[in-house]
Amino acid sequence: MNKVMIATDSASDLNSLFEERDIKQLPLYVMLGDEQHLDGEDISPSDIYEYYDKNKKLPITAARSPEDFFDFFKSFTDNGDSVVYISISSQISSTYEHALDAAKRLDNVHVVDGRSLSSGTGLLALAAADMRDGGADAQTIAETIEKRKTCVQASFVVNTLDYLYKGGRCSGLAAFFGKALSIKPSLQLLDGNIKVVRKYLGSFEKNILKYVDNTLAAYDTPDMTRIFITHTSASADTVKAIRTKLIEYGFAPENIHETIAGSTITSHCGKSTLGILYINDGNKND
Repeated sequence: MNKVMIATDSASDLNSLFEERDIKQLPLYVMLGDEQHLDGEDISPSDIYEYYDKNKKLPITAARSPEDFFDFFKSFTDNGDSVVYISISSQISSTYEHALDAAKRLDNVHVVDGRSLSSGTGLLALAAADMRDGGADAQTIAETIEKRKTCVQASFVVNTLDYLYKGGRCSGLAAFFGKALSIKPSLQLLDGNIKVVRKYLGSFEKNILKYVDNTLAAYDTPDMTRIFITHTSASADTVKAIRTKLIEYGFAPENIHETIAGSTITSHCGKSTLGILYINDGNKND
């Protein structure tokens, strides 16, 4: 019997859920100097921190080539399976463009620009897997995910501006005052782009629960099916406090997922970055 394969890239940060929910992933490239690595396969966030501390340079991340995508998709379509591929936002990576190029040369491959990153993309992949497991066909899944992607709430609080500054996402002056005044920016994916939406003053731990309250106040119709606490290196106590807060908001404990951001995301935001991510459509996907 032909199947619908749900696929995404390694930057969707689903960790063990990739295998548990039978979601295929194509790892992105992470370059440490002249060394090329595959995100999640032969490089970890600890390697990123070590490289940055030693060299004061960020790794370079890169999409896979159209030919890589062609071979990836063909491994499924050769078996008669259909593919729904959900990419990291086209505004911040060429992944979508390369995947679309490959899909045009094959039958039954549907490519969706997720317009998000990290577990924001992962949320869409899981929603697609829910539909697949419910018997939906690839075309229906792709069309539904296209509608739901505009409702993904993906945001993070960044503890240090060093990585953003080195990556060209904030000025040297902003980085200087950010460190001097202990500013913790909240970044959000808006129309596929990363924007600063709020600035918190003081310690990361002091402000992280304020961030949770502010986010759920602004985006207050969450799909309660699942919510992610995604971070690079947050403490267990911080994650526990956020989990308790989310339960107070009505999320069932089993629907709160903690995931660790992989090497692609870590390369751009650094240590102690944390976000809550969910689909803000109240589970109304029609």
